[in-house]
Amino acid sequence: MERTATAEAGALPAPPDAPLPPPPGDVGRLLDGMPQQRPRGESAAAPRGLCVEAAGRVPLAPVRAAGPVRAAQWPWALHPWRLLPGPASTPFTFWYAALLAVTSLIARYADPHLMDALYRHSSTDVAHLVRVPALVLPASALWIAGGVMSPYALCFLLVLTALERRTGASRTAGVFLAGHVLATLATEIPVALGVLAGGLPDSSLHRLDYGISFGVAASVGALAGLLGPWVRWPMLTLFVATILEDLLTFVDPMTSCGHLISVGLGMAAWPWLRRSPRLRVSLAGR
Repeated sequence: MERTATAEAGALPAPPDAPLPPPPGDVGRLLDGMPQQRPRGESAAAPRGLCVEAAGRVPLAPVRAAGPVRAAQWPWALHPWRLLPGPASTPFTFWYAALLAVTSLIARYADPHLMDALYRHSSTDVAHLVRVPALVLPASALWIAGGVMSPYALCFLLVLTALERRTGASRTAGVFLAGHVLATLATEIPVALGVLAGGLPDSSLHRLDYGISFGVAASVGALAGLLGPWVRWPMLTLFVATILEDLLTFVDPMTSCGHLISVGLGMAAWPWLRRSPRLRVSLAGR
């Protein structure tokens, strides 16, 4: 029965350079894809995420990492300084406000005759719009009618800061300039036509007109479209009601009409502002 002898007894001696066989129990002797290869009593390490118990291997429930904390809808509730502009976060509003602060100081302490001359040379009346429109349109936006204590000065800081944080500097500047320029033209062109038709005196061509109120009114209308409906409509209602009160009392009907036009221009910009990449990122983080 020599043919039934073990392989060790009948095997030829291995050459000197042959690799040594793996030791018993080494995982190197196991074949991939073949079950039941481990000797009894030897257990495999439990895979990550599984709990080995007496009854068998029970998979653990996956542990989910805590998601990011939702951004507050009103960040200034925790950070009041976000109500005010900053040189990095809102550069247009910040540097424009700094420029207005300088011109307001000049208007406060300069000679009254000098300021009267500056106001008149910066006025966007019909006479100046016909001769030097490129000069008076930006120059008239350098002054705050009523000074820094004017309600429009406070609205400028709060409204433009909020608008720029949501849409960026370029869109905020576009809304402000559109309100300032287009509302000015919309109020002065009828004056020119009235003078030509003989319904208004020639002195109407030199009506003093300067300030930032048209741009601020357009920014109010634009910002309302980016807020929730419970804030949007009360905000617009209160602002428009104030304008209508001034219009009905005939304090300055042309300026009041310009404010209404500016609010409408800001509301017309809602689709353009809602496509702002900064606004989409802000909403995605909530």
